[in-house]
Amino acid sequence: MILMVIIYLMFLFWENEQNEEGEAYTIEQLHVDYPQSDVPVRYCNHMVLQRVIRGPDNTCKMDHVFIHERPRNINSVCTSPKMMTCQNHSATLCFQSLTKFKMTVCQLIEGTRYPACRYHTSSMEGFIVVTCDNMGPVTFQRYIK
Repeated sequence: MILMVIIYLMFLFWENEQNEEGEAYTIEQLHVDYPQSDVPVRYCNHMVLQRVIRGPDNTCKMDHVFIHERPRNINSVCTSPKMMTCQNHSATLCFQSLTKFKMTVCQLIEGTRYPACRYHTSSMEGFIVVTCDNMGPVTFQRYIK
């Protein structure tokens, strides 16, 4: 019986390690909340915990954006004629939306280690800038007011 418990705990630990290191989240999983979740207070704190939004080594992210727009409208940004070199000075092209999208901007106000992160919530509209591949948006880069 003790051996079975040890094997179970080892399996559980191994599974958690795999999830932390091996999962690649999509832009939709990280940034799209459509229709917007009905969270009456502390929207950002709730969403960051629900979506497991965190930086490297379980640090709190300084800021994060949730876009409240249909995924197909976000996908259409990849066909936008507003192309530019991404801000990180790479050869990667970024695409800017032609219309403003509703979004929530979360800015860290307290905490350094996930899950003890507390955020200020701001609703706004802005243009989004994303990187794309043949399948659609890959990474959210920034927003422009």
